[in-house]
Amino acid sequence: MEMTGLSAIVTGGASGLGAAIADRLAGLGARVAVLDLNPAAAGSSPHLCLACDVSDDASVRAAVAQAAEAFGGLDVVINNAGIGAQGTVEANGDDEWNRVWDVNVMGIVRVTRAALPWLRRSSAAAVVNTSSIAATAGLPERALYSATKGAVLSLSLAMAADHLREGIRVNAVNPGTADTPWVGRLLDSAVDPAAERAALNARQPHGRLVSADEVAGAVAYLASPLSGSTAGTSLAVDGGMQGLRLRPLPAQEPVQAPA
Repeated sequence: MEMTGLSAIVTGGASGLGAAIADRLAGLGARVAVLDLNPAAAGSSPHLCLACDVSDDASVRAAVAQAAEAFGGLDVVINNAGIGAQGTVEANGDDEWNRVWDVNVMGIVRVTRAALPWLRRSSAAAVVNTSSIAATAGLPERALYSATKGAVLSLSLAMAADHLREGIRVNAVNPGTADTPWVGRLLDSAVDPAAERAALNARQPHGRLVSADEVAGAVAYLASPLSGSTAGTSLAVDGGMQGLRLRPLPAQEPVQAPA
């Protein structure tokens, strides 16, 4: 219960990775506010659920202030809200590039900027940004998404340098392809969903999609006051995809039917 007495906000926390992160932090004793464009998606969540559009500065400031007032301060900010994009560099027009950048990158800027006055008063301040394996590995048909997540990784390092001496630790988590509703929708839209899932499983060296709970565990580690010397890092939760180059499994001999 190392987060007992701490207050956290989790953007995009009503479903998927964000919901798993919110539950993990609460399980460690934190009071958690879920900031989401659709807070109703959290259902009967025990957390404080607030409407927040990270692409709108007024909405962000209002939600962050409401959470801080409800808890009497803020200690932890999890910048998890984000949207996906598919295609090569020529597949999306300027409007789509601006929209995804506005959510995935500027959303982190807006939320952290609004939370800084409270974080500066905390003795256990931490910010964790959700980046992606797309920031460190070239993935096909992900030009726009990869560009934003690369920016998130660089932004996290810059924020860590700016705010460490204020007592605010900033880190990032880099999930591999995770078993989330968004990935599920992508699979459902594929010509052969089963084959596409098998390909995504095989792309990660441990042979399966990353679970939301595994990502939540990494975020909780980075956010915990027990990790007081961890700053300016990115933690890969990708089954080894970023750093490992395993040999292909040997081909198996076909099983002979008994005579």
